Amino acid sequence: MNSNREPIGKLLSQLNRQSQKFLTKELMDYGIGSGGQHTFLKLIVNQPGITQDQMTSELKFDKATTARSVKHLEQSGYVERRTDPKDRRSSLLYPTAKAIEFAPVLQEILNELNRKLASGLTSEEVDTLVMLLQKISKNSAKL
Repeated sequence: MNSNREPIGKLLSQLNRQSQKFLTKELMDYGIGSGGQHTFLKLIVNQPGITQDQMTSELKFDKATTARSVKHLEQSGYVERRTDPKDRRSSLLYPTAKAIEFAPVLQEILNELNRKLASGLTSEEVDTLVMLLQKISKNSAKL
């Protein structure tokens, strides 16, 4: 590897910080905080009845982060818990009407972030970048 290149981890970290800064600013007025809360909300909207454990596993967050995010989304009126009829100790998570109404707004904010990140890239470059980042993501799962 070329020693003059910036480390991949450093670049990914910078991208993540800048993306989070943008999302924090855009989502603040909607009562959605940082820490990936939008990611949890999107998953609950797309998979009503999901459990916290399923979300932790699917999104690769730790249990504490999942619990904090769900609690915040619940307090903000985006998510409701219902007892799992198959396991009384477990809760199923459902989007509220507020969450369903907000979902297209959230998607547009995420689309805008993608447009800004991909600005100046051709469609082919974006496809290549996504493919390479998916490979890196798979590699990171083995760390």
